[in-house]
Amino acid sequence: METESEQAPEPVSTEHVAAFRRFNRYFTRRIGALDDHYLGQDRPLGEARLLFEIGDGASLRDLRGRLGLDAGYLSRMARALQAQGLVRVRVPAHDNRLRILEPTPAGRTELKEQNRRAEALAAGLLSGLTAGQRAELTGAMATTRRLLRLAGIAVELVDGASVDARACLAAYAADIDARFPEGFEATDLVRPEEVSGDAGAVLVAYEEGRPVGCGALRRLADGVGEIRHVWVHADARRLGLARRLLDGLEREARTRGLQVVRLDTHAVLTEAQAMYRACGYTEIPRYDDNIHASHWFEKRLAAGDRDEDGV
Repeated sequence: METESEQAPEPVSTEHVAAFRRFNRYFTRRIGALDDHYLGQDRPLGEARLLFEIGDGASLRDLRGRLGLDAGYLSRMARALQAQGLVRVRVPAHDNRLRILEPTPAGRTELKEQNRRAEALAAGLLSGLTAGQRAELTGAMATTRRLLRLAGIAVELVDGASVDARACLAAYAADIDARFPEGFEATDLVRPEEVSGDAGAVLVAYEEGRPVGCGALRRLADGVGEIRHVWVHADARRLGLARRLLDGLEREARTRGLQVVRLDTHAVLTEAQAMYRACGYTEIPRYDDNIHASHWFEKRLAAGDRDEDGV
């Protein structure tokens, strides 16, 4: 998903699109996703997946967000499972607006059998490969999942005072407070007015509607900006999201006519230092009075770094 603050650096080739669709067609056919009797049971994949996601119990609200389903479609599937005696609906005493789906004993029995059949299907597919080929396949699937997660994350420009911006920055402060020997105070975060409008920017990364990362940019002087508080939620790390946020902040800097961006980092954040160097930042002398900083970096945003659309 692209936003005005995050344009794709280059168009997607027709070859890549065709390969992606070809894999989807093969995989969905191979695992039986098109069969109205998924895994040989008397229901299609959608209902089987919903029963799996319900597990020991889940609200319709959580299921809708987790599966990304239309509310009407989800309700119809839930009613179908209820009519078959596989789930029941409970309204919790603390909130009569919630509808909790819970498996019945019959539902638990079917889910157990569904899991057994799914594991047998996977084992059957893998049995035709050598141990080395299985390792290669499972590694490729892990890479595929990581890249698909990254592709599905939307990075959006938000107001510096927005709820999501301040929540992400507060989470950043809590994380580094636990890592810095001297601690970190939330009062050291950038102020909303420093990173809003012409003064700067805040980018927030969303995965399925949930904020999972952020980064801020503020103007230091004519033509010079500073990148602050690049943070990724623990659940979304090792996807490549931090680099994506950094790249987005650099694009925001170019949009504002900045030719140089600077940043500082703490001695314990060795992974951040490695990322900055890999992204073209060079170490420079101290440029600020940040008591938490021990390394200072700079990157020149040459005209050749501009996006193809001129942004």
